[in-house]
Amino acid sequence: MDSQRSIYLKTISIDEALEKVLEEITPASLPGRESVPSQQALGRVTAGPVRARYSSPTFHSAAMDGVAVRAESTFTAREDNPVILEKGRDYVEINTGNPIPDGMDSVIMVEKINQEYEHSISIEQPAYPWQNVRRIGEDIVATELLLPRNHEISAYDIGVLLSGGIWEVDVYQQVGIHVIPTGDEVLDFTSRPDPSPGQVIESNSQVLAAMAQSWGCRFSRTAPVPDEPQKLEKALQEALDSQAHIVVIGAGSSAGSKDFTRRIIQEKGRLLVHGLKAMPGKPTVLGISHNNKILVGAPGYPVSSVICFEQILKPLVYHLSGKTPEEPVTVEARLTRKIPSRLGMEEFLRVSVGRVGEQYVATPLPRGAGMMTTLTKAQGMTRIPADLEGMQQDRMIEVQLLRRSREVNQVLVTVGSHDNTVDFLANELALFNPPVRLASTHVGSMGGITAIRRGTAHMAGIHLFDPETGDYNFPFLDKYAPDLDYRLINLAVRHQGLMVLPGNPRNIRSLQDLPRDDVEFVNRQKGAGTRILLDHHLQQADISPEKVKGYSNEEYTHMGIAVNVLSRTADCGLGIKAAAQALGLDFVPLARERYDLLIPEDFIQDDKVVQVMNLLHSRDFKAGIESLGGYETTLTGREMKPGMGL
Repeated sequence: MDSQRSIYLKTISIDEALEKVLEEITPASLPGRESVPSQQALGRVTAGPVRARYSSPTFHSAAMDGVAVRAESTFTAREDNPVILEKGRDYVEINTGNPIPDGMDSVIMVEKINQEYEHSISIEQPAYPWQNVRRIGEDIVATELLLPRNHEISAYDIGVLLSGGIWEVDVYQQVGIHVIPTGDEVLDFTSRPDPSPGQVIESNSQVLAAMAQSWGCRFSRTAPVPDEPQKLEKALQEALDSQAHIVVIGAGSSAGSKDFTRRIIQEKGRLLVHGLKAMPGKPTVLGISHNNKILVGAPGYPVSSVICFEQILKPLVYHLSGKTPEEPVTVEARLTRKIPSRLGMEEFLRVSVGRVGEQYVATPLPRGAGMMTTLTKAQGMTRIPADLEGMQQDRMIEVQLLRRSREVNQVLVTVGSHDNTVDFLANELALFNPPVRLASTHVGSMGGITAIRRGTAHMAGIHLFDPETGDYNFPFLDKYAPDLDYRLINLAVRHQGLMVLPGNPRNIRSLQDLPRDDVEFVNRQKGAGTRILLDHHLQQADISPEKVKGYSNEEYTHMGIAVNVLSRTADCGLGIKAAAQALGLDFVPLARERYDLLIPEDFIQDDKVVQVMNLLHSRDFKAGIESLGGYETTLTGREMKPGMGL
């Protein structure tokens, strides 16, 4: 194999890709059979019909506690003319599950018996034949079909198998998946490495391992293989010689000069697909080996790889195993903002989902193929069809839920400015029963007001300072949401300032240092309260934004600002003291400001909002906020009124 850049052949849709692979599957590709103990067969698929060896019950048995009788001997019993029965001759005491004595054919419940003497009883109602009796074979008759072929065995089926005398059951072997992570920059997580710049910790294989377990597969893995064709070929050959039915090569499937997956699949078999009309997930490669193993080249970026696993691998696994996947739970949701998309590409978009009022709302999460956190933050996923150039705000879309419906209904949708206290609040809310799941989207204070005005959030974090009045938030609400019925509840007073490297090597002491040629700044996005605060102080100091190097470099969170400074992408940035303290940065104070929660009156009695209010009045919660550093809680939990300021 040479090192020339690989070029995508012809990208095709996911459905076309699956069809190409399924057409190539032969009996030799399918899992074989094996026999397993019935009690260990949960989730396995029967390889043939299963017939009962024994009947159940194997004898006539009592279904109730009472007495066994001959029904014929009770026919004359009436309320005004009871029948007297003698113990041993006319009846035998019996407990539930006991065999019916010879000559008896009915059981009278103990509640229907009147004890006359020590050895006799009276009854006032007649019994009928087989009353309260479980007959032989009532549930299972020997030789009858218990389970058909290609049946996925449930917990209840295990009870049926054992009751029918089936100690072992023939099932298909579990589908085997083997993964080979690749890349010079990829570190083996098992060694617990400390990555250097340019290195990444391998994790995609373990995402697939967990998925494979939920699909009922066997899983194995090779330690990361460097970008050397000979070593990759050796690892692949070992995988092909194993018991795996599917071999996944992680990364190396794109079009770079070190992406060898396509070429090695062509050497070991036939290439079927090189590139999907899907985003993320485009760099997916599919083939079939000479010994009938399915070969998959999975993208290296985490979100792309997950789309490959979910949309390609899962259907193949279920086909090989004979299982039927569950139908996903979907809801109709209102899209909170416009989403552009590339025409001709089907796009899979992770979204945050919550029920706001009488509707579900879906907020798109960041779309980068490397944004692993979107996988954990998402409550749902939607598809943008290939024939659309995106979807408009307020469009009703179909969302596949990635969480249980009850959990989605417990999501507290929060939109607005980022603050570390919101993350702290989210953690505390998760301790309630049932847990409240706070889903926050960071679009700045103005974005939060817009979301509340449009009815797509339960609450918003805002901290907008008005220089003319010296007040917070109310002047902006009067201007941009004059008809909104709301309450403004303080979360904390926080300290804003310049985050700088430990020791402050650039000797940045105030805003007056920002115009210096040797100072690189990083800013918050337009509409963020922190950006508005910065602009106010720059105006007060008579500093033009054009003179600040990096003023147009934007981040959406305080932690994003802190990471930029820590990684020396910037020398300083304006943000909260808690973010600087969290990453060990120095902090140059600039201002105190009020961070409030904007809550529509319609949601003030919502159970999730009530839990928030309970926390805000808790001493322990306030102490937790103060422990973050750079916060004051003197106003926490109080309803703010115009003119209160700080």
